[in-house]
Amino acid sequence: MEISTKEIYRSAVWPSRTVIAGPCSAESCGQTVETACVIAEEKSADIFRAGIWKPRTRPGSFEGMGERAVAWLAEAKKQSGLPVATEVATPAHVAALAGSGVDMLWVGARTATDPFAMQALAEAIGSYMPDIPVFVKNPVNPDIELWIGAMQRLLQAGVTNIGAIHRGFSVYRSAPYRNAPIWQIPIELHRRCPGLAIIHDPSHTGGQVSLIAPLAQKALDMGFSGLMIESHPDPSAALSDGGQQVTPRALRELLDGLVLRAVTDDSDSLHRLRERIDALDGQLLHLLSQRLEVCEEIGEYKKMKGMPAVQPERYGRLLTASLEKGEALGLDRRFLSSLLETLHAESVRRQLEILNRRD
Repeated sequence: MEISTKEIYRSAVWPSRTVIAGPCSAESCGQTVETACVIAEEKSADIFRAGIWKPRTRPGSFEGMGERAVAWLAEAKKQSGLPVATEVATPAHVAALAGSGVDMLWVGARTATDPFAMQALAEAIGSYMPDIPVFVKNPVNPDIELWIGAMQRLLQAGVTNIGAIHRGFSVYRSAPYRNAPIWQIPIELHRRCPGLAIIHDPSHTGGQVSLIAPLAQKALDMGFSGLMIESHPDPSAALSDGGQQVTPRALRELLDGLVLRAVTDDSDSLHRLRERIDALDGQLLHLLSQRLEVCEEIGEYKKMKGMPAVQPERYGRLLTASLEKGEALGLDRRFLSSLLETLHAESVRRQLEILNRRD
């Protein structure tokens, strides 16, 4: 049975501007309950989170307290009054949580990367807890199809309340981030699934406390549905990811410093500006079409003269000159370089088709 992205976004039922907060790991009953109660007292989150199974890269690392911590989540919920959430990665995790009173699950980045693990997990959630909200973190690698596929597997298994968590991607040279945000991927996910709740996780994206606030602000500015932030009563003593956790009271200060933008604005002024953008986009498309037509004429000429499609020296000179002109016009160099490289690649593709065409 094929599940469409349209069905994904129709399945998502979630309030906007939701904040989910709590420690990376539930380390003891006392630490778990204390954190939840302070977060509730500070009114800094709508949902309390704590990991009880931690997938680690190397054996011997702290891998969470496991099933005994399920009772700690229940106690945290009882004493704080907050709904509770945790991560699941295997069918056994789901079975251990069934009937525990947990209010939300999330699927981690490593699990979302593996279709076999995701399928087994989806079937378990569909069997034990089909009505629970399930949020899927983006896969470790920047692959939107894997992300969508993970949500489709949940839908296919009968899970109908689904959302997404953007926590950045593991890429080469991601500094200063722990995981590069690559914002265009969640933006594209939102385009394909416009009603899907997408929450940003600045803790795992940034990997350090100093980056949490700017990342959170950027996510809110882009219209994300909410935030998932890690909070620990004593981050320096945390058993996992201490460097990216804030104290519950620091979390309240961080949230107070964020600016919430208006969700919609249908004023005449904005409408007129958008009309100008639409008109300029039309001109750009017309110019691009004309440019590529000239490239095809060049391809015909090169074929007639037995010339190759690419002249690297000319492309290098063109790129350098265009970047200088663009910067003088106030255009960002990285943006312009990416645009020109894409345009050149399309020009070469069209010329290669002509050179290899059998007349």
